[in-house]
Amino acid sequence: MKKQYHAEFADEACVSDWLGLVNMVADDFPGLVIADYTEILLKNIARQTALCVKDNGNIVGILLFSPNQHCLSCMAVHPQYRRQGVASVLISEMLRLMPDVDISVTTYREGDEKGIAPRALYQRFNFVPEELCMEFDYPVQRFVLHRFRKNLN
Repeated sequence: MKKQYHAEFADEACVSDWLGLVNMVADDFPGLVIADYTEILLKNIARQTALCVKDNGNIVGILLFSPNQHCLSCMAVHPQYRRQGVASVLISEMLRLMPDVDISVTTYREGDEKGIAPRALYQRFNFVPEELCMEFDYPVQRFVLHRFRKNLN
């Protein structure tokens, strides 16, 4: 039977475990500066835009998002918990919390080995690949989930 996970808002008690996971997967985030990331994490915790999934009290998945910039900013899953639905739970909760607008995320380009799983995941959620760009001097691609406002008439 597949384990059921749920996403919750992170709080300041989560910071140490959260950063432990970030350090574990740091090679997947070009340009990562932990001090800067920690500051961003604390701001996201304060505005309730930091989600995590826990298993036995340990953080196994994390996601930062911005309702103002309409984007998924950062997501990571502990290597031992990949392909178990953790990322899907995080994205589903983010979508529930986001305004009904287009949402973007950047990830690795097609052909980059690190991009195989995230690209497939985003496409399962109907994100579509759009422009190629560079972030932190690394080639990435922007994906967009096109959502449309319901007609209020």
